[in-house]
Amino acid sequence: MTKEIKPRLIAWELTGACNLKCKHCRGSSTEIPDPDELSTAEAFCLIDEIADFAKPILILSGGEPLMRGDVCEIARYGTRKGLRVVLATNGTRVTDEVARHLKDAGIARISVSIDGANAETHDAFRGMPGAFDGAMRGIEAITNAGISFQINTTIAKTNIDEIPKILDLSTELGADALHIFLLVPTGRGMEEDEIPPAEYERILNWFYDRRGRVGLQLKATCAPHYFRIMRERAKEEGTTVSVETHGFEAMTKGCLAGTGFCFISRTGGVYPCGYLPVLAGNVRENPFKEIWNHAKVFLDLRDVSLLKGKCGICEYKRVCGGCRARAYAATGDYLAEEPYCVYQPRTRR
Repeated sequence: MTKEIKPRLIAWELTGACNLKCKHCRGSSTEIPDPDELSTAEAFCLIDEIADFAKPILILSGGEPLMRGDVCEIARYGTRKGLRVVLATNGTRVTDEVARHLKDAGIARISVSIDGANAETHDAFRGMPGAFDGAMRGIEAITNAGISFQINTTIAKTNIDEIPKILDLSTELGADALHIFLLVPTGRGMEEDEIPPAEYERILNWFYDRRGRVGLQLKATCAPHYFRIMRERAKEEGTTVSVETHGFEAMTKGCLAGTGFCFISRTGGVYPCGYLPVLAGNVRENPFKEIWNHAKVFLDLRDVSLLKGKCGICEYKRVCGGCRARAYAATGDYLAEEPYCVYQPRTRR
């Protein structure tokens, strides 16, 4: 009997509305909410469906989730249902009062996006003057409320040289974690902003070298090759790979799309991840569990024998898998080889 696969992380785009105009935005957000967004009642129903068969970390995201007036109601309901509810925000709308409400609603951690070590870089990335100072005020309010927080940083050509300084800033601010996201060209995230494949290797090796040397948890997202690098480096050093397999990190393997993770859009569409626009189903039409268990795209992604090109013959395919979203963006095939990986597999069919 095949063991049932359950989601460990679900990112839920509560709204497409946002007060910033980030150049890399996955959802091409605007200030105006989508009139077809899931209602509060539909949100509660969805949480019921999720909690009936799994207890994942539920990431309330956007857009900017704090543009939606019922975010605390939704968070509180999810918490009562036994889910670990977290919030992904740009930080600019977090005041002391908002932070207290989020704390009372059961928000277990807040991620704040910081894409530059100073106002000049961050504000240019975020498309709005004052975004950096607003995020810093938001982090102060989060800290005052006693909520765990992490920094999320999207790496692109415009800010790659500032990543060491962003790590220093994260440490100074008292963050519990720094998660780096390697840009995927979807939405407003354009291909010309991506760093070259060789730079992916360099930055991920640099990131590996920081492990254990700083007082916060480090995680690379949208960079499944990091799990290959960890194993290569551990072998060189004569050590074993030690990764978090619990808590907020879910560092079990590289690409989690459709295996341990999925994305739910503001209108109920279910996708393998927010960067892979292949619709698995819609919760307004079918129960979430049915979509998760039976959608073709999810079943395909769970079968590594279907991977093509060098990903299909790679000895690290079970721990890496290649970025399925990047493969889709480059070829239109989510099972194609990862286009931004320089590694040449040692195995052959």
